[in-house]
Amino acid sequence: MSAALPQPGAAENGKPFGIDPRGPRFGAAITATLLLVVVLLGLTEPLGSDLIARALQPSAVLLTVLVGLFAWGAFAGIQKHPYGVIFRRLVAPRLAPPTEREHPAPPTFAQLVGLLVTATGLVLHLISVPGALVVAAAAAFVAAFLNAVFAYCLGCQLYVLLVRLGIIRRSGAPA
Repeated sequence: MSAALPQPGAAENGKPFGIDPRGPRFGAAITATLLLVVVLLGLTEPLGSDLIARALQPSAVLLTVLVGLFAWGAFAGIQKHPYGVIFRRLVAPRLAPPTEREHPAPPTFAQLVGLLVTATGLVLHLISVPGALVVAAAAAFVAAFLNAVFAYCLGCQLYVLLVRLGIIRRSGAPA
């Protein structure tokens, strides 16, 4: 870890560094709800007979949207994710200021983990692996639910573990 890394809450350019931790929880609640819909749809739909039929199933279409949202968060950063923008513009002004801030790198990494899990399930579904879509969506649902309800981010914990093991370097610049 870099000693020069700004700490969450430290001022940078007159603005506090870090993100409001309630933002990712807000996004996780929306994501968990949509993933639950994917699981329920996936359990009730028969596996499509060909690639086009599987790709156009409502569960696959919704999971494709979620894969895109995870990619957005993973590559553009959590601060530019649509849920984060909605939270900052519509929800946060109605709340008290956050008592603490957190570094954006762990939640951004968590978006990458969500992308890998959901994209894998979607690809396996498209190549006709039975149950892959439901299993991947259910795994992502559990992670999103834990974050939304208990403020426990599995992807963030994985990020911290990988940094401690020296497998990845902690991001030093705010996104």
